[in-house]
Amino acid sequence: MTFAKKALILGTTASFGGGLAITAAALAAATINGAGATFPAPFYQASFAGLANKGIKVNYQSVGSGAGVRQFVAGTVDFGATDEPIKPAEAAKVKRGVVQFPASGGTIAVAYNNPSCPALKLTQKQVVGIFLGQIDTWEELKCGSGPIKVVHRSDGSGTTFAFTNSLSAFSADWKSKVGEGKSVKWPVGVGGKGNEGVAGTISNTPGSIGYLSEAFVKGKIKAAAVQNKAGRFVKPNAKSGAAALNNIRLDGMLAGEDPNPAGETSYPISTLTWILAYKTGNGEKAEVIQKAMEHLLSNTTQFRGEVLGFIPLKGSILSQSRRAVDSIGK
Repeated sequence: MTFAKKALILGTTASFGGGLAITAAALAAATINGAGATFPAPFYQASFAGLANKGIKVNYQSVGSGAGVRQFVAGTVDFGATDEPIKPAEAAKVKRGVVQFPASGGTIAVAYNNPSCPALKLTQKQVVGIFLGQIDTWEELKCGSGPIKVVHRSDGSGTTFAFTNSLSAFSADWKSKVGEGKSVKWPVGVGGKGNEGVAGTISNTPGSIGYLSEAFVKGKIKAAAVQNKAGRFVKPNAKSGAAALNNIRLDGMLAGEDPNPAGETSYPISTLTWILAYKTGNGEKAEVIQKAMEHLLSNTTQFRGEVLGFIPLKGSILSQSRRAVDSIGK
Protein backbone atom coordinates (compact mmCIF):
# COMPACT_ATOMS: atom_id res chain seq x y z
CA MET A 1 0.00 0.00 0.00
CA THR A 2 1.38 3.41 -0.93
CA PHE A 3 2.11 6.10 1.62
CA ALA A 4 -0.56 8.32 0.02
CA LYS A 5 -3.22 5.61 0.39
CA LYS A 6 -2.25 4.93 4.01
CA ALA A 7 -2.55 8.63 4.81
CA LEU A 8 -5.95 8.81 3.16
CA ILE A 9 -7.29 5.75 5.00
CA LEU A 10 -5.99 6.86 8.37
CA GLY A 11 -7.11 10.45 7.87
CA THR A 12 -3.73 11.71 9.03
CA THR A 13 -1.44 14.45 7.82
CA ALA A 14 2.11 14.11 6.59
CA SER A 15 4.97 16.52 7.12
CA PHE A 16 6.97 17.84 4.17
CA GLY A 17 10.10 19.96 3.88
CA GLY A 18 10.35 22.75 6.43
CA GLY A 19 8.03 20.97 8.87
CA LEU A 20 4.85 22.06 7.07
CA ALA A 21 1.96 19.60 7.09
CA ILE A 22 0.08 18.53 4.00
CA THR A 23 -3.39 17.03 4.36
CA ALA A 24 -4.37 13.49 3.45
CA ALA A 25 -6.83 14.93 0.93
CA ALA A 26 -4.00 16.77 -0.78
CA LEU A 27 -1.90 13.61 -0.81
CA ALA A 28 -4.71 11.86 -2.65
CA ALA A 29 -4.30 14.49 -5.37
CA ALA A 30 -0.52 14.45 -5.17
CA THR A 31 0.14 13.87 -8.86
CA ILE A 32 0.51 17.08 -10.83
CA ASN A 33 1.08 17.52 -14.55
CA GLY A 34 3.13 20.14 -16.31
CA ALA A 35 4.27 20.76 -19.87
CA GLY A 36 6.41 23.17 -21.80
CA ALA A 37 9.98 24.26 -22.40
CA THR A 38 12.57 21.71 -23.48
CA PHE A 39 15.41 24.08 -22.51
CA PRO A 40 15.11 23.42 -18.73
CA ALA A 41 13.65 19.91 -19.05
CA PRO A 42 16.76 18.07 -17.74
CA PHE A 43 16.72 20.30 -14.64
CA TYR A 44 12.97 20.03 -14.04
CA GLN A 45 12.79 16.28 -14.52
CA ALA A 46 15.77 15.58 -12.28
CA SER A 47 14.52 17.99 -9.62
CA PHE A 48 10.93 16.76 -9.55
CA ALA A 49 12.15 13.15 -9.28
CA GLY A 50 13.45 14.13 -5.84
CA LEU A 51 9.88 14.62 -4.63
CA ALA A 52 8.93 10.95 -4.90
CA ASN A 53 10.04 10.24 -1.34
CA LYS A 54 7.69 13.00 -0.18
CA GLY A 55 4.63 11.41 -1.77
CA ILE A 56 4.46 13.90 -4.65
CA LYS A 57 4.63 12.86 -8.29
CA VAL A 58 5.25 15.44 -11.01
CA ASN A 59 4.79 14.49 -14.65
CA TYR A 60 6.63 17.04 -16.81
CA GLN A 61 6.26 16.77 -20.57
CA SER A 62 9.05 18.42 -22.59
CA VAL A 63 6.96 19.68 -25.54
CA GLY A 64 8.36 23.17 -26.17
CA SER A 65 7.46 26.58 -24.78
CA GLY A 66 4.82 27.27 -27.42
CA ALA A 67 2.90 24.09 -26.68
CA GLY A 68 3.38 24.59 -22.94
CA VAL A 69 1.81 28.05 -23.01
CA ARG A 70 -1.07 26.80 -25.17
CA GLN A 71 -1.79 23.95 -22.76
CA PHE A 72 -1.58 26.30 -19.78
CA VAL A 73 -3.99 28.79 -21.37
CA ALA A 74 -6.34 25.90 -22.22
CA GLY A 75 -6.21 24.67 -18.62
CA THR A 76 -5.19 21.11 -19.51
CA VAL A 77 -2.15 21.08 -17.19
CA ASP A 78 -1.49 22.01 -13.57
CA PHE A 79 1.42 24.24 -14.61
CA GLY A 80 3.19 25.35 -17.76
CA ALA A 81 6.80 26.21 -18.52
CA THR A 82 8.24 28.67 -21.01
CA ASP A 83 11.51 30.36 -21.95
CA GLU A 84 9.57 33.41 -23.16
CA PRO A 85 7.33 35.14 -20.60
CA ILE A 86 3.62 34.78 -21.25
CA LYS A 87 2.21 37.58 -23.39
CA PRO A 88 -0.46 39.86 -21.86
CA ALA A 89 -2.98 38.73 -24.49
CA GLU A 90 -2.35 35.09 -23.52
CA ALA A 91 -2.51 35.83 -19.78
CA ALA A 92 -5.82 37.65 -20.27
CA LYS A 93 -7.40 34.39 -21.46
CA VAL A 94 -6.58 32.64 -18.17
CA LYS A 95 -9.62 33.31 -15.98
CA ARG A 96 -7.98 31.58 -13.00
CA GLY A 97 -5.19 34.17 -12.97
CA VAL A 98 -1.49 33.69 -13.73
CA VAL A 99 1.39 33.24 -11.31
CA GLN A 100 4.59 33.52 -13.35
CA PHE A 101 8.06 33.23 -11.87
CA PRO A 102 11.64 32.45 -12.96
CA ALA A 103 12.60 28.90 -12.02
CA SER A 104 16.17 28.71 -13.31
CA GLY A 105 18.58 30.32 -15.72
CA GLY A 106 20.71 29.05 -18.54
CA THR A 107 22.87 29.80 -21.52
CA ILE A 108 22.09 29.04 -25.14
CA ALA A 109 25.13 27.60 -26.83
CA VAL A 110 26.05 28.07 -30.46
CA ALA A 111 26.71 24.36 -30.75
CA TYR A 112 28.57 22.53 -33.49
CA ASN A 113 29.95 19.20 -34.65
CA ASN A 114 33.25 19.54 -36.50
CA PRO A 115 36.19 17.49 -35.23
CA SER A 116 38.58 19.56 -37.38
CA CYS A 117 37.52 22.73 -35.52
CA PRO A 118 38.28 22.08 -31.84
CA ALA A 119 38.04 25.69 -30.62
CA LEU A 120 35.58 27.81 -32.54
CA LYS A 121 35.37 31.54 -31.77
CA LEU A 122 32.60 33.60 -33.29
CA THR A 123 31.98 37.33 -33.41
CA GLN A 124 28.37 38.43 -33.07
CA LYS A 125 28.44 39.37 -36.76
CA GLN A 126 29.59 35.84 -37.65
CA VAL A 127 26.83 34.21 -35.60
CA VAL A 128 24.25 36.30 -37.48
CA GLY A 129 25.96 35.57 -40.81
CA ILE A 130 25.81 31.81 -40.26
CA PHE A 131 22.09 31.76 -39.47
CA LEU A 132 21.30 34.18 -42.33
CA GLY A 133 23.14 31.84 -44.71
CA GLN A 134 25.72 34.51 -45.58
CA ILE A 135 28.54 32.39 -44.12
CA ASP A 136 28.17 28.86 -45.43
CA THR A 137 31.62 27.23 -45.24
CA TRP A 138 33.94 26.42 -42.36
CA GLU A 139 36.80 27.96 -44.34
CA GLU A 140 35.15 31.36 -43.90
CA LEU A 141 35.39 30.87 -40.14
CA LYS A 142 39.05 29.81 -40.47
CA CYS A 143 38.28 26.65 -38.53
CA GLY A 144 38.01 23.38 -40.43
CA SER A 145 36.67 22.89 -43.93
CA GLY A 146 33.54 21.99 -45.84
CA PRO A 147 29.98 23.32 -45.92
CA ILE A 148 28.20 24.56 -42.79
CA LYS A 149 24.92 22.73 -42.17
CA VAL A 150 22.61 24.89 -40.04
CA VAL A 151 20.20 23.27 -37.58
CA HIS A 152 17.33 25.16 -35.90
CA ARG A 153 14.13 24.41 -34.02
CA SER A 154 11.09 23.25 -35.98
CA ASP A 155 8.59 23.79 -33.15
CA GLY A 156 7.44 26.87 -31.25
CA SER A 157 10.26 27.42 -28.81
CA GLY A 158 11.29 29.79 -26.04
CA THR A 159 14.88 28.80 -26.78
CA THR A 160 14.31 30.14 -30.31
CA PHE A 161 12.82 33.33 -28.87
CA ALA A 162 15.83 33.95 -26.61
CA PHE A 163 18.31 33.08 -29.38
CA THR A 164 16.66 35.23 -32.06
CA ASN A 165 16.16 38.02 -29.52
CA SER A 166 19.94 38.11 -29.04
CA LEU A 167 20.55 37.97 -32.80
CA SER A 168 18.22 40.96 -33.21
CA ALA A 169 20.27 42.79 -30.56
CA PHE A 170 23.48 41.82 -32.37
CA SER A 171 22.33 42.94 -35.81
CA ALA A 172 19.86 45.39 -37.38
CA ASP A 173 20.07 43.24 -40.52
CA TRP A 174 18.79 40.18 -38.62
CA LYS A 175 16.07 42.20 -36.90
CA SER A 176 14.73 43.56 -40.19
CA LYS A 177 14.98 40.31 -42.17
CA VAL A 178 14.01 37.68 -39.57
CA GLY A 179 13.31 39.25 -36.17
CA GLU A 180 12.62 37.40 -32.93
CA GLY A 181 9.93 34.99 -31.79
CA LYS A 182 9.13 31.46 -30.68
CA SER A 183 8.90 30.62 -34.38
CA VAL A 184 10.60 32.52 -37.20
CA LYS A 185 11.10 32.02 -40.93
CA TRP A 186 14.61 30.64 -41.03
CA PRO A 187 16.65 31.68 -44.09
CA VAL A 188 18.62 28.39 -44.07
CA GLY A 189 18.89 25.07 -42.32
CA VAL A 190 16.93 22.04 -41.21
CA GLY A 191 14.67 21.80 -38.17
CA GLY A 192 14.69 19.56 -35.12
CA LYS A 193 11.93 19.24 -32.52
CA GLY A 194 12.94 20.36 -29.06
CA ASN A 195 16.45 20.84 -27.75
CA GLU A 196 16.61 17.04 -27.88
CA GLY A 197 15.87 17.00 -31.60
CA VAL A 198 18.39 19.72 -32.42
CA ALA A 199 21.05 17.99 -30.31
CA GLY A 200 20.38 14.69 -32.06
CA THR A 201 20.66 16.25 -35.51
CA ILE A 202 23.88 18.10 -34.67
CA SER A 203 25.40 14.99 -33.10
CA ASN A 204 24.59 12.91 -36.19
CA THR A 205 25.65 15.54 -38.75
CA PRO A 206 29.36 16.36 -39.10
CA GLY A 207 29.83 19.97 -40.20
CA SER A 208 26.61 21.13 -38.53
CA ILE A 209 25.98 24.11 -36.31
CA GLY A 210 22.87 25.10 -34.34
CA TYR A 211 21.70 26.47 -31.01
CA LEU A 212 20.58 24.72 -27.84
CA SER A 213 20.68 24.77 -24.08
CA GLU A 214 24.18 24.32 -22.69
CA ALA A 215 22.81 21.26 -20.85
CA PHE A 216 22.69 19.45 -24.21
CA VAL A 217 26.34 20.17 -25.12
CA LYS A 218 27.99 16.77 -24.78
CA GLY A 219 29.70 14.04 -26.79
CA LYS A 220 30.38 15.17 -30.35
CA ILE A 221 28.70 18.51 -29.70
CA LYS A 222 30.95 21.44 -28.75
CA ALA A 223 30.10 25.00 -27.77
CA ALA A 224 31.63 27.99 -29.56
CA ALA A 225 33.02 30.95 -27.67
CA VAL A 226 30.90 33.96 -28.66
CA GLN A 227 32.04 37.56 -28.56
CA ASN A 228 30.15 39.57 -25.96
CA LYS A 229 29.21 43.25 -25.80
CA ALA A 230 32.56 44.05 -24.17
CA GLY A 231 34.41 42.40 -27.07
CA ARG A 232 35.55 39.30 -25.15
CA PHE A 233 35.06 35.76 -26.46
CA VAL A 234 33.21 33.80 -23.79
CA LYS A 235 31.98 30.21 -23.58
CA PRO A 236 28.61 29.33 -22.09
CA ASN A 237 28.82 28.10 -18.51
CA ALA A 238 27.36 28.81 -15.07
CA LYS A 239 29.81 31.63 -14.32
CA SER A 240 29.40 33.51 -17.61
CA GLY A 241 25.65 32.93 -17.55
CA ALA A 242 25.31 34.25 -13.99
CA ALA A 243 27.27 37.37 -14.94
CA ALA A 244 24.80 37.94 -17.78
CA LEU A 245 21.66 37.28 -15.74
CA ASN A 246 22.78 39.76 -13.10
CA ASN A 247 21.87 42.47 -15.64
CA ILE A 248 18.20 41.47 -15.73
CA ARG A 249 15.55 43.47 -13.87
CA LEU A 250 12.11 41.90 -13.50
CA ASP A 251 8.80 43.64 -14.13
CA GLY A 252 5.49 43.21 -12.29
CA MET A 253 4.90 39.82 -13.96
CA LEU A 254 8.47 38.76 -13.05
CA ALA A 255 9.45 38.87 -16.73
CA GLY A 256 12.79 40.28 -17.81
CA GLU A 257 15.50 39.90 -20.41
CA ASP A 258 18.81 41.30 -21.59
CA PRO A 259 19.62 39.94 -25.06
CA ASN A 260 23.15 41.40 -25.17
CA PRO A 261 24.29 41.97 -21.58
CA ALA A 262 27.15 44.17 -20.47
CA GLY A 263 30.19 42.87 -18.61
CA GLU A 264 33.51 41.41 -19.64
CA THR A 265 32.65 37.93 -18.33
CA SER A 266 29.01 37.82 -19.52
CA TYR A 267 27.96 35.19 -22.05
CA PRO A 268 25.80 37.12 -24.54
CA ILE A 269 23.00 34.59 -25.10
CA SER A 270 21.64 33.89 -21.63
CA THR A 271 18.08 33.63 -20.42
CA LEU A 272 15.80 32.97 -17.50
CA THR A 273 13.13 30.30 -17.83
CA TRP A 274 9.68 30.58 -16.23
CA ILE A 275 7.00 28.44 -14.59
CA LEU A 276 3.34 29.35 -15.13
CA ALA A 277 0.88 28.42 -12.36
CA TYR A 278 -2.73 29.35 -11.62
CA LYS A 279 -3.69 31.79 -8.87
CA THR A 280 -7.02 30.06 -8.20
CA GLY A 281 -8.94 26.93 -9.14
CA ASN A 282 -6.24 24.51 -7.98
CA GLY A 283 -8.39 22.87 -5.30
CA GLU A 284 -6.60 20.33 -3.12
CA LYS A 285 -3.68 20.39 -5.55
CA ALA A 286 -2.78 23.95 -4.51
CA GLU A 287 -0.74 22.76 -1.54
CA VAL A 288 0.98 20.09 -3.62
CA ILE A 289 1.87 22.54 -6.39
CA GLN A 290 3.30 24.92 -3.82
CA LYS A 291 5.41 22.15 -2.27
CA ALA A 292 6.73 21.11 -5.71
CA MET A 293 7.68 24.68 -6.61
CA GLU A 294 9.21 25.38 -3.21
CA HIS A 295 11.36 22.30 -3.77
CA LEU A 296 12.37 23.57 -7.21
CA LEU A 297 13.38 26.94 -5.74
CA SER A 298 15.22 25.54 -2.72
CA ASN A 299 18.92 26.37 -2.48
CA THR A 300 19.85 22.69 -2.65
CA THR A 301 17.86 22.04 -5.83
CA GLN A 302 19.04 25.24 -7.51
CA PHE A 303 22.69 24.43 -6.95
CA ARG A 304 22.22 20.85 -8.14
CA GLY A 305 21.03 22.40 -11.39
CA GLU A 306 24.51 23.80 -11.94
CA VAL A 307 25.85 20.26 -12.37
CA LEU A 308 23.34 19.81 -15.22
CA GLY A 309 24.46 23.00 -16.95
CA PHE A 310 21.96 25.48 -15.50
CA ILE A 311 22.42 28.71 -13.55
CA PRO A 312 21.16 28.76 -9.95
CA LEU A 313 18.86 31.65 -9.09
CA LYS A 314 20.12 33.93 -6.33
CA GLY A 315 19.35 37.17 -4.57
CA SER A 316 16.40 39.31 -5.59
CA ILE A 317 15.25 37.10 -8.46
CA LEU A 318 15.08 34.02 -6.22
CA SER A 319 13.28 35.96 -3.47
CA GLN A 320 10.69 37.28 -5.91
CA SER A 321 10.08 33.78 -7.30
CA ARG A 322 9.54 32.35 -3.82
CA ARG A 323 7.04 35.10 -2.98
CA ALA A 324 5.17 34.36 -6.21
CA VAL A 325 4.81 30.69 -5.21
CA ASP A 326 3.14 31.81 -1.98
CA SER A 327 0.34 33.38 -4.08
CA ILE A 328 -0.72 30.04 -5.62
CA GLY A 329 -4.12 29.39 -4.04
CA LYS A 330 -7.03 26.97 -4.10
